[in-house]
Amino acid sequence: MSGRFGGVVTAMVTPMRADGSVDLDAAAALARWLVEQGNEGLVVCGTTGESPVLTDDEKLSLIAAVVEAVTVPVIAGTVGPDTAHSVELSRRAADLGAAAILSLCPYYNRPSQAGIEAHLRAVAGATPLPNLVYDIPVRTGRKVATEVLLRLARDVPNVVGVKDAAGSPAETARLVAAAPAGFEVYSGDDALTLPLLAVGAVGVVGVATHWAAPDHRQLLDRWAAGDTVGARAVNDRLLESFAFETGDDAPNPVPAKAMLRTLGHPVGECRLPMGPAPDGLEAAARGVYERLVAARG
Repeated sequence: MSGRFGGVVTAMVTPMRADGSVDLDAAAALARWLVEQGNEGLVVCGTTGESPVLTDDEKLSLIAAVVEAVTVPVIAGTVGPDTAHSVELSRRAADLGAAAILSLCPYYNRPSQAGIEAHLRAVAGATPLPNLVYDIPVRTGRKVATEVLLRLARDVPNVVGVKDAAGSPAETARLVAAAPAGFEVYSGDDALTLPLLAVGAVGVVGVATHWAAPDHRQLLDRWAAGDTVGARAVNDRLLESFAFETGDDAPNPVPAKAMLRTLGHPVGECRLPMGPAPDGLEAAARGVYERLVAARG
Protein backbone atom coordinates (compact mmCIF):
# COMPACT_ATOMS: atom_id res chain seq x y z
CA MET A 1 0.00 0.00 0.00
CA SER A 2 1.16 3.53 -0.73
CA GLY A 3 -0.09 7.06 -0.96
CA ARG A 4 0.75 9.62 -3.61
CA PHE A 5 4.19 10.23 -2.07
CA GLY A 6 4.83 6.53 -1.49
CA GLY A 7 4.14 4.51 1.63
CA VAL A 8 7.48 4.82 3.42
CA VAL A 9 8.71 8.41 3.60
CA THR A 10 11.54 9.69 5.80
CA ALA A 11 11.73 13.12 7.38
CA MET A 12 15.44 13.40 6.64
CA VAL A 13 18.09 14.69 9.04
CA THR A 14 20.33 17.52 7.88
CA PRO A 15 24.00 16.49 7.81
CA MET A 16 26.36 18.95 9.48
CA ARG A 17 30.14 19.26 9.34
CA ALA A 18 32.28 19.48 12.48
CA ASP A 19 32.07 23.28 12.34
CA GLY A 20 28.26 23.16 12.26
CA SER A 21 27.87 24.08 8.60
CA VAL A 22 25.46 22.19 6.37
CA ASP A 23 27.08 19.41 4.34
CA LEU A 24 25.27 19.29 1.01
CA ASP A 25 27.36 16.44 -0.39
CA ALA A 26 26.55 14.30 2.66
CA ALA A 27 22.87 15.23 2.32
CA ALA A 28 22.79 14.07 -1.30
CA ALA A 29 24.59 10.83 -0.40
CA LEU A 30 22.25 10.19 2.53
CA ALA A 31 19.20 10.82 0.35
CA ARG A 32 20.40 8.29 -2.21
CA TRP A 33 21.08 5.71 0.52
CA LEU A 34 17.66 6.24 2.07
CA VAL A 35 16.05 5.54 -1.29
CA GLU A 36 18.20 2.42 -1.69
CA GLN A 37 16.91 1.24 1.69
CA GLY A 38 13.32 1.45 0.46
CA ASN A 39 12.18 4.99 1.12
CA GLU A 40 9.69 6.12 -1.51
CA GLY A 41 9.72 9.82 -0.61
CA LEU A 42 11.75 12.27 1.48
CA VAL A 43 10.88 15.31 3.55
CA VAL A 44 13.69 17.87 3.55
CA CYS A 45 13.94 20.66 6.14
CA GLY A 46 11.28 19.29 8.46
CA THR A 47 11.66 19.28 12.23
CA THR A 48 13.90 16.21 12.02
CA GLY A 49 15.97 18.22 9.53
CA GLU A 50 16.47 20.95 12.17
CA SER A 51 14.47 23.47 10.15
CA PRO A 52 14.15 25.97 13.03
CA VAL A 53 17.93 26.55 12.99
CA LEU A 54 18.48 26.64 9.22
CA THR A 55 18.73 29.85 7.22
CA ASP A 56 16.64 30.33 4.09
CA ASP A 57 19.70 29.85 1.91
CA GLU A 58 20.56 26.61 3.71
CA LYS A 59 17.02 25.30 3.30
CA LEU A 60 16.88 26.11 -0.39
CA SER A 61 20.34 24.65 -0.99
CA LEU A 62 19.33 21.43 0.77
CA ILE A 63 16.11 21.14 -1.21
CA ALA A 64 18.01 21.67 -4.46
CA ALA A 65 20.71 19.14 -3.55
CA VAL A 66 18.25 16.40 -2.61
CA VAL A 67 15.98 17.03 -5.60
CA GLU A 68 19.01 16.59 -7.84
CA ALA A 69 20.19 13.46 -6.01
CA VAL A 70 17.02 11.33 -6.11
CA THR A 71 14.04 10.57 -8.31
CA VAL A 72 11.49 10.01 -5.51
CA PRO A 73 9.18 12.85 -4.39
CA VAL A 74 10.93 15.49 -2.29
CA ILE A 75 8.57 17.28 0.08
CA ALA A 76 9.90 20.68 1.13
CA GLY A 77 9.60 21.98 4.68
CA THR A 78 9.23 25.68 3.93
CA VAL A 79 6.43 26.71 6.28
CA GLY A 80 6.81 28.32 9.70
CA PRO A 81 5.06 30.84 11.93
CA ASP A 82 5.25 33.76 9.48
CA THR A 83 2.70 33.42 6.67
CA ALA A 84 4.29 35.85 4.22
CA HIS A 85 7.72 34.29 4.72
CA SER A 86 6.26 30.80 4.30
CA VAL A 87 4.59 31.82 1.03
CA GLU A 88 7.82 33.23 -0.38
CA LEU A 89 9.95 30.25 0.65
CA SER A 90 7.39 27.82 -0.78
CA ARG A 91 7.49 29.62 -4.12
CA ARG A 92 11.26 29.38 -4.20
CA ALA A 93 11.18 25.67 -3.31
CA ALA A 94 8.73 25.05 -6.15
CA ASP A 95 11.17 26.69 -8.56
CA LEU A 96 13.85 24.24 -7.37
CA GLY A 97 11.77 21.19 -8.28
CA ALA A 98 10.20 20.17 -4.98
CA ALA A 99 7.32 17.75 -5.47
CA ALA A 100 5.20 19.06 -2.60
CA ILE A 101 5.10 21.40 0.39
CA LEU A 102 4.91 20.25 4.01
CA SER A 103 2.47 22.87 5.27
CA LEU A 104 3.06 23.21 8.99
CA CYS A 105 0.50 24.67 11.35
CA PRO A 106 2.10 27.94 12.53
CA TYR A 107 3.92 27.47 15.80
CA TYR A 108 4.53 29.71 18.84
CA ASN A 109 1.98 32.35 17.74
CA ARG A 110 -0.89 30.09 18.87
CA PRO A 111 -3.38 31.56 16.36
CA SER A 112 -7.09 30.87 16.31
CA GLN A 113 -8.47 28.16 14.06
CA ALA A 114 -9.49 30.94 11.66
CA GLY A 115 -5.89 32.16 11.60
CA ILE A 116 -4.56 28.65 11.08
CA GLU A 117 -6.94 28.08 8.19
CA ALA A 118 -6.07 31.39 6.53
CA HIS A 119 -2.35 30.62 6.90
CA LEU A 120 -2.69 27.18 5.32
CA ARG A 121 -4.85 28.56 2.50
CA ALA A 122 -2.25 31.25 1.77
CA VAL A 123 0.56 28.70 1.58
CA ALA A 124 -1.51 26.42 -0.67
CA GLY A 125 -2.26 29.37 -2.92
CA ALA A 126 1.42 30.25 -3.32
CA THR A 127 2.18 27.40 -5.75
CA PRO A 128 0.29 24.66 -7.59
CA LEU A 129 2.29 22.04 -5.68
CA PRO A 130 0.44 19.53 -3.51
CA ASN A 131 0.35 20.52 0.16
CA LEU A 132 0.61 17.99 2.97
CA VAL A 133 -0.64 19.68 6.14
CA TYR A 134 1.49 18.82 9.17
CA ASP A 135 -0.59 18.57 12.34
CA ILE A 136 1.67 18.24 15.39
CA PRO A 137 0.18 20.12 18.35
CA VAL A 138 2.91 18.98 20.77
CA ARG A 139 5.31 21.24 18.85
CA THR A 140 3.03 23.96 17.47
CA GLY A 141 0.80 24.50 20.48
CA ARG A 142 -2.33 24.17 18.33
CA LYS A 143 -4.27 21.23 16.90
CA VAL A 144 -5.57 21.86 13.39
CA ALA A 145 -9.27 21.26 13.94
CA THR A 146 -10.80 18.42 11.95
CA GLU A 147 -13.38 20.86 10.58
CA VAL A 148 -10.55 23.05 9.25
CA LEU A 149 -8.83 20.08 7.62
CA LEU A 150 -12.10 19.02 6.01
CA ARG A 151 -12.79 22.51 4.63
CA LEU A 152 -9.29 22.65 3.18
CA ALA A 153 -9.66 19.16 1.71
CA ARG A 154 -12.97 20.10 0.07
CA ASP A 155 -12.21 23.66 -1.00
CA VAL A 156 -8.49 23.74 -1.88
CA PRO A 157 -7.58 21.28 -4.65
CA ASN A 158 -3.87 21.11 -3.81
CA VAL A 159 -4.35 20.37 -0.09
CA VAL A 160 -4.05 16.65 -0.63
CA GLY A 161 -3.47 15.19 2.81
CA VAL A 162 -2.21 15.46 6.35
CA LYS A 163 0.86 14.27 8.18
CA ASP A 164 -0.91 13.29 11.36
CA ALA A 165 1.06 13.59 14.60
CA ALA A 166 -1.88 14.73 16.70
CA GLY A 167 -2.01 11.52 18.70
CA SER A 168 -5.72 10.76 18.40
CA PRO A 169 -6.59 7.79 16.16
CA ALA A 170 -10.26 8.31 16.99
CA GLU A 171 -10.16 11.85 15.58
CA THR A 172 -8.19 10.62 12.58
CA ALA A 173 -10.92 8.07 11.92
CA ARG A 174 -13.48 10.88 11.90
CA LEU A 175 -11.35 12.83 9.42
CA VAL A 176 -10.89 9.87 7.08
CA ALA A 177 -14.58 9.03 7.17
CA ALA A 178 -15.63 12.55 6.17
CA ALA A 179 -12.79 13.56 3.81
CA PRO A 180 -13.29 13.59 0.03
CA ALA A 181 -11.82 10.83 -2.11
CA GLY A 182 -8.10 11.26 -2.67
CA PHE A 183 -7.38 13.06 0.59
CA GLU A 184 -4.68 11.00 2.32
CA VAL A 185 -3.50 10.58 5.89
CA TYR A 186 0.12 9.78 6.64
CA SER A 187 1.19 8.78 10.11
CA GLY A 188 3.52 11.44 11.48
CA ASP A 189 4.21 9.51 14.68
CA ASP A 190 6.07 6.24 14.13
CA ALA A 191 4.59 4.59 17.19
CA LEU A 192 1.05 5.28 15.99
CA THR A 193 1.49 4.07 12.42
CA LEU A 194 -0.23 0.74 12.95
CA PRO A 195 -3.23 2.26 14.80
CA LEU A 196 -3.55 4.91 12.07
CA LEU A 197 -3.42 2.27 9.34
CA ALA A 198 -6.41 0.70 11.06
CA VAL A 199 -8.44 3.88 10.54
CA GLY A 200 -7.33 4.57 6.97
CA ALA A 201 -3.80 5.99 6.83
CA VAL A 202 -1.87 5.26 3.63
CA GLY A 203 1.71 5.40 4.91
CA VAL A 204 4.19 6.95 7.31
CA VAL A 205 6.45 9.99 7.30
CA GLY A 206 8.91 8.60 9.78
CA VAL A 207 12.09 9.00 11.75
CA ALA A 208 12.98 5.38 12.48
CA THR A 209 12.57 4.90 8.73
CA HIS A 210 16.14 6.23 8.51
CA TRP A 211 17.33 2.80 9.62
CA ALA A 212 14.21 0.62 9.40
CA ALA A 213 12.64 1.41 6.02
CA PRO A 214 12.44 -2.29 5.02
CA ASP A 215 10.55 -3.09 8.22
CA HIS A 216 8.10 -0.25 7.63
CA ARG A 217 7.53 -1.47 4.07
CA GLN A 218 6.83 -4.94 5.43
CA LEU A 219 4.44 -3.50 8.01
CA LEU A 220 2.47 -1.68 5.31
CA ASP A 221 2.45 -4.67 2.97
CA ARG A 222 1.26 -7.09 5.62
CA TRP A 223 -1.48 -4.73 6.68
CA ALA A 224 -2.61 -4.22 3.08
CA ALA A 225 -2.69 -7.99 2.58
CA GLY A 226 -4.99 -8.41 5.56
CA ASP A 227 -2.28 -10.07 7.65
CA THR A 228 -2.99 -8.20 10.87
CA VAL A 229 -1.08 -10.69 13.01
CA GLY A 230 1.96 -10.33 10.77
CA ALA A 231 1.68 -6.54 10.82
CA ARG A 232 1.59 -6.60 14.62
CA ALA A 233 4.70 -8.78 14.66
CA VAL A 234 6.60 -6.24 12.56
CA ASN A 235 5.34 -3.43 14.78
CA ASP A 236 6.56 -5.34 17.84
CA ARG A 237 10.00 -5.59 16.22
CA LEU A 238 10.04 -1.81 15.77
CA LEU A 239 8.96 -0.81 19.27
CA GLU A 240 12.52 -0.39 20.53
CA SER A 241 13.37 1.85 17.56
CA PHE A 242 10.28 3.97 18.27
CA ALA A 243 11.32 4.36 21.91
CA PHE A 244 14.90 5.21 20.91
CA GLU A 245 14.13 7.93 18.36
CA THR A 246 13.21 10.60 20.91
CA GLY A 247 13.15 11.26 24.65
CA ASP A 248 13.74 13.93 27.25
CA ASP A 249 17.52 13.43 27.37
CA ALA A 250 17.90 13.08 23.61
CA PRO A 251 14.96 14.57 21.68
CA ASN A 252 14.50 13.95 17.96
CA PRO A 253 16.65 14.31 15.83
CA VAL A 254 19.57 13.73 18.23
CA PRO A 255 19.08 9.92 18.35
CA ALA A 256 18.55 9.61 14.59
CA LYS A 257 21.84 11.37 13.93
CA ALA A 258 23.58 9.14 16.48
CA MET A 259 22.18 6.06 14.75
CA LEU A 260 23.29 7.25 11.33
CA ARG A 261 26.79 7.97 12.60
CA THR A 262 27.05 4.38 13.82
CA LEU A 263 25.98 3.24 10.34
CA GLY A 264 28.80 5.20 8.76
CA HIS A 265 26.98 8.32 7.59
CA PRO A 266 28.79 11.64 8.29
CA VAL A 267 25.74 13.54 9.56
CA GLY A 268 27.50 15.26 12.47
CA GLU A 269 25.82 16.58 15.59
CA CYS A 270 22.73 18.75 15.95
CA ARG A 271 23.03 22.51 16.19
CA LEU A 272 22.10 24.25 19.39
CA PRO A 273 19.67 24.31 21.09
CA MET A 274 19.34 20.57 20.40
CA GLY A 275 23.05 20.27 20.98
CA PRO A 276 25.41 17.31 21.02
CA ALA A 277 24.36 13.77 21.82
CA PRO A 278 24.58 12.67 25.47
CA ASP A 279 27.23 10.15 26.43
CA GLY A 280 26.36 6.58 25.57
CA LEU A 281 23.81 7.36 22.87
CA GLU A 282 25.83 5.87 20.02
CA ALA A 283 26.39 2.67 22.00
CA ALA A 284 22.64 2.51 22.63
CA ALA A 285 22.02 3.04 18.91
CA ARG A 286 24.27 0.11 18.02
CA GLY A 287 22.34 -2.12 20.38
CA VAL A 288 18.97 -1.05 18.98
CA TYR A 289 20.10 -1.71 15.43
CA GLU A 290 21.73 -5.05 16.19
CA ARG A 291 18.58 -6.31 17.90
CA LEU A 292 16.41 -5.07 15.05
CA VAL A 293 18.50 -6.92 12.48
CA ALA A 294 18.50 -10.06 14.62
CA ALA A 295 14.70 -9.91 14.97
CA ARG A 296 14.25 -9.83 11.20
CA GLY A 297 15.34 -13.47 11.13
